[in-house]
Amino acid sequence: MKIILASASGVRKQILDKHNIESEVIVSNVDEEEVKIALLSEGANPLIISKNLAELKSIKVSNKNPDRLVLGADSVISLDDNLINKPKSREEALDILKRLNGLKHYLISSVCISKNGAMIWNQSDKSELKMKKFSEMELKQYLSKVKTETLLSYGVYQVEADGLGLFEYIKGDVDSIMGLPMKQIINYINMLGK
Repeated sequence: MKIILASASGVRKQILDKHNIESEVIVSNVDEEEVKIALLSEGANPLIISKNLAELKSIKVSNKNPDRLVLGADSVISLDDNLINKPKSREEALDILKRLNGLKHYLISSVCISKNGAMIWNQSDKSELKMKKFSEMELKQYLSKVKTETLLSYGVYQVEADGLGLFEYIKGDVDSIMGLPMKQIINYINMLGK
């Protein structure tokens, strides 16, 4: 069963490949910022935002690809139930790390599978992370090792790379933290196969 991944994330494609799920990438081009602004103005929390974005991406690609399964995904950081956006600059990345510094926060990964322009399944997974306490200089040193395009695409930490060292603890599934709650996806795809 070959699915369409409605995501530009190379990491998500790698996760599917690792689990032997054949996929083709078709990027949704949903304006995430516009959607987040609209949802925040309605009082939506990070979980709702993540779910909505995953669904929008999935349905948008599904509309143009009849009879195919389309997987949309979105991950957000939640600090005290407030949304932490991806940085738009290195300065913003430093500000985000300073806000998370020494604190517990959550990474929410939502996925949605659509067919023929309608959602047929969705799931969200919440992981708890606690960042170690760092000086501003240490945070700057960490950021100096991360490419700007990586920061802007994937956010302030990459647990699959140097970002792992930022944390006191991580409670959650690694695939989910990297962008796809695979256990739930595999269970659903297996159920469809029966």
